[in-house]
Amino acid sequence: MKTFTVNENDAGQRLDKFLSKCTEGMPKSLLYKYIRKKRVKVNGGRAHEGDLLSPGDTVELWIPDEFFRDGRGSADYGKFKALPDIVYEDENILLCDKRPGVLVHLGDEGDRNRADAAERETLIYALTAYLVQKGEYVPENEASFAPALCNRIDRNTGGIVILAKNASALRQMNEAIRENRVDKRYLCAVHGRLTGERTESAWHRKDYSSNTVSITAEKVPGAKEIVTAYRALAYEKERDLTLLEVSLVTGRTHQIRAHLAFLGHPLLGEGKYAKNAADRKLGYSSQALYSAAVSFRFPEAVPGADLTGLNGRVFRVKSGNVPFLSLFPDFSPEEWFGSDVNGEKK
Repeated sequence: MKTFTVNENDAGQRLDKFLSKCTEGMPKSLLYKYIRKKRVKVNGGRAHEGDLLSPGDTVELWIPDEFFRDGRGSADYGKFKALPDIVYEDENILLCDKRPGVLVHLGDEGDRNRADAAERETLIYALTAYLVQKGEYVPENEASFAPALCNRIDRNTGGIVILAKNASALRQMNEAIRENRVDKRYLCAVHGRLTGERTESAWHRKDYSSNTVSITAEKVPGAKEIVTAYRALAYEKERDLTLLEVSLVTGRTHQIRAHLAFLGHPLLGEGKYAKNAADRKLGYSSQALYSAAVSFRFPEAVPGADLTGLNGRVFRVKSGNVPFLSLFPDFSPEEWFGSDVNGEKK
């Protein structure tokens, strides 16, 4: 038998969700069977899968030890390769600049990236280790919560990734992302000349078996609409490249890469949705894409973590971290990045 005491990070979630996080390898059917058979108790009484947990509740699990984790002690986070650039940090969230080539976390079973990276090489491992060493996250004190990423970007895309330090911040940030209250701006280099500002729409369908997407002008079965807005910032005539600022009205898998390739302007280094043999001579074997700025709208405080301090603020990466900017000598980074001082109001 094992007993958990619900803390602030555990509170507010259903019992079945809590159990799925504090156990490991237990089939859902067995989890629900244990609840029905009264082998799970809340505050000493009978439990139901939909019970909402509150701080101070005790959860007793009369289940085999094999389903309990061996522990997530601090020693597990003793070493990591390198800490990414911290763009902003407070008691609730952390914004970091992930460099191209770093995997945010190990994918689901069957993801080809699992064979290419170890857990210690992922972004989430490095950030968790950082918080452990600061004493802000103590794994053995948490039954179901661990610091979590609120957004993810491709391995070979660089830019801002948001980490929530507690469950309240995670819920609020995820809700804000769903409600389009988190605005991200990307920089990318594309082939061909584009001018002005445009908003383009198309239809997007994902092939989960190959982890690729297809874009069509007309709706096809299984497709979802995408909307991509861009603004041309600079043009380099010799290489016929345009520097774009891109904003996603919708956020789908590989949307920027696939949509721009569909429009006839693939990203420099694009290897999945265009051929990049010539780009390799410029040193770009993967997409020239960077999530370079993010802003938030948290106008009102809600119970839990107070994120209103982020409202209206803009956070940017350092211009020197975006490698392909050097291809555009007429582009003035100061005009877009300002003084690289983060947190000013929009």
